[in-house]
Amino acid sequence: MIELSPSTYYYPPVRSREAREREDASLRDAIEAVQADFPKAGYRTVQCYLRRRGRSVGERRIRRVMKQFSLHAEIKRAFIHTTDSNHAHRVYPNRLPGCRLTGINRAWAADLTYIRIGNGFVYLAVILDLFSRRVIGWAISKHIDAELALSALRQALATREPPPGCIHHSDRGVQYLCNDYVALLNAHGLQISNSAKGNPYHNAFVESFMKTLKQEEVYLANYETYLDVLENLPTFIEEVYNEKRVHSGIDYFTPSELEEGIKTDPSLASRFALQL
Repeated sequence: MIELSPSTYYYPPVRSREAREREDASLRDAIEAVQADFPKAGYRTVQCYLRRRGRSVGERRIRRVMKQFSLHAEIKRAFIHTTDSNHAHRVYPNRLPGCRLTGINRAWAADLTYIRIGNGFVYLAVILDLFSRRVIGWAISKHIDAELALSALRQALATREPPPGCIHHSDRGVQYLCNDYVALLNAHGLQISNSAKGNPYHNAFVESFMKTLKQEEVYLANYETYLDVLENLPTFIEEVYNEKRVHSGIDYFTPSELEEGIKTDPSLASRFALQL
């Protein structure tokens, strides 16, 4: 027989079950508050936002509570082709591999996607600064044509005024290699770069943005009309993605925070240098 003191049997637990349930309920409320703004945030991103809001919680506990209360949204998946590479325009080599980016306006990436609405599709063109992950140009249209891509490029050029030599990377779609688009790139001294044939992953950063856009806004908003898209999508791009959404690839800064931080402390540029 093992001799144990009575305190071994009757010593009260550090936290009662009731207290733990209250704490879990409070954490659930805090996670749901984060997901109200960022519905597809994973547990690491949730932890980052909670810390920013003054609440330090361990990763394991966050994962447990998210699993317990099913705090994960369903992800819809659909696919249509937005790239028409069957054209006679010149295709350019991929200039990204081997590049080391140490600041903004060294390399941009452009792409197109679709948004399903009640009676068809709406199309979005975006241009991303690869260093900061910031969306610097975008355009929305009912037509997936060269003018859609040109509108996004004009916005990026007007807001960023890139130096000569900035790389503009895209897939081999006709919208990006047509005469008008190439002429505008050349007029501003941008180097034209295209993904290798059959390898869209060379445009991985902008593809990642498109995935975020679909999962955290489009699939959850259930746009019904073209007007719905025009009224809501710009807010997500400019006010949520650029200003509020943290990115693990840039040490959980937002694109805006990173760019403003480098203005204040240029030495940060070397810390966040991106090797492609």
